[in-house]
Amino acid sequence: MPQVQESQAKKHRSLEVSQAIDSGSLFQVRQMIKTLPSAGIAHLLESSPPKTRTVIWELIDKDAEGEIIQYLNEDLQQEILSELDAQQLVELTEGLETDDMADILQQLPLQVSSQVLLAMDEQDRHRVESILSYDEDTAGGLMNTDTITVRPRHTLELVLRYLRRHDSIPEMTDNIHVVNRKDEFLGILPLNRLLISDPNTDVRDVMRKDIEAIHVDMEATEVAQLFEQHDWVSAPVVDKNGKLVGRITIDDVVDVIRDSAEHSLMSMAGLDEEDDTFAPVVKPARRRALWLGVNLMTAVLASGVIYLFQDTLDQVVYLAVLMPIVANMGGVAGTQTLTLVIRSLALGHISPSNSRWLLIRELGVALINGVLWAFVVSVIAYAWYRDLPLSYILGAAMMINLVVAAFAGAYLPLFLKRINIDPALAGSVALTTVTDSIGFFTFLGLAQMFYL
Repeated sequence: MPQVQESQAKKHRSLEVSQAIDSGSLFQVRQMIKTLPSAGIAHLLESSPPKTRTVIWELIDKDAEGEIIQYLNEDLQQEILSELDAQQLVELTEGLETDDMADILQQLPLQVSSQVLLAMDEQDRHRVESILSYDEDTAGGLMNTDTITVRPRHTLELVLRYLRRHDSIPEMTDNIHVVNRKDEFLGILPLNRLLISDPNTDVRDVMRKDIEAIHVDMEATEVAQLFEQHDWVSAPVVDKNGKLVGRITIDDVVDVIRDSAEHSLMSMAGLDEEDDTFAPVVKPARRRALWLGVNLMTAVLASGVIYLFQDTLDQVVYLAVLMPIVANMGGVAGTQTLTLVIRSLALGHISPSNSRWLLIRELGVALINGVLWAFVVSVIAYAWYRDLPLSYILGAAMMINLVVAAFAGAYLPLFLKRINIDPALAGSVALTTVTDSIGFFTFLGLAQMFYL
């Protein structure tokens, strides 16, 4: 219920802003915006057509722009950032955490991002450059370099005095990292132990040494899995030499999980998870054209299979009526398996040791459903046309296609993953090609054997 209420509130707020802009009440719009959190303003921008979002952006306080822009989708980020010069970009990113600054700079052309880096102070520039040196889909690309470190020989009293000297500490700080003189990671000092232990105790006596740091080159999806398994709020990141280079916090991991979910959903339709809903016509049309072209090729292939049996269709016209049943049932069954496997791959549940078992399980499920629905469609076909051979042919084709669809749905994602092709993007097209082609070939091939 709270989620529904929040969704309704967002819709109502968006409508109010649109009406206020249409009526020319810009002061009212500005006051509305001031009452919203940064994420809420970002949602408002993403939910508005181009002309409306231009007005909203102009009414946002300059000091808040950097905080807001990090919540926007990539397309809208690029659109806004492309209108700013280097100095404006420096002002926009001022005060942001280094990982958020790096995310923004990655959206800019190399020449522009270089100008922005040169305009930063030396310390900020070094921190951002260290993050930019790693791939954005790795732990290094996710991490924040703003960490608090202490030595194991220090007393807890000294650590407390050190913390009090700061005006603030990094957000989501639940642990203090313990390092040696070479900055090699040794363990963590949980804040709860720091607060409740004897101040005269050394850090080495209360620190946790059983914490395994994340390697800087680990894939972002693997990082997310570790956070899920261990219920971490933050985690240290080390380089190949074991030196502490930063930390990853749960807010960054949530972004990874959300992006992964959106990617799986949107890729099924050949879309980008960062697509701007209200982007101008040309950009989405260009992106979708490629996907439609690929789909056309698969449709032509399926039509080619039908063409091979043109004589059979001419003799038994009502075969054309029943063909979609076979292809559609195979497509649905295959999609069920495909979705399950893609999800399991994303969660890291599938390995070489259990993939064979999963394949056999899905074939078993397909066989049971094949027998059930083959019988049903056979009865339906006989009731329609009073043709017993036709009912047998339809039932047999249905069973064969369901089993093939299950095999393809289970094996295709594993195969595509092995050759470094995104299963979420290419899996559905490949599956449709298999189920349509095999379904038509089996049904019409069996019909040709019986009728010609």
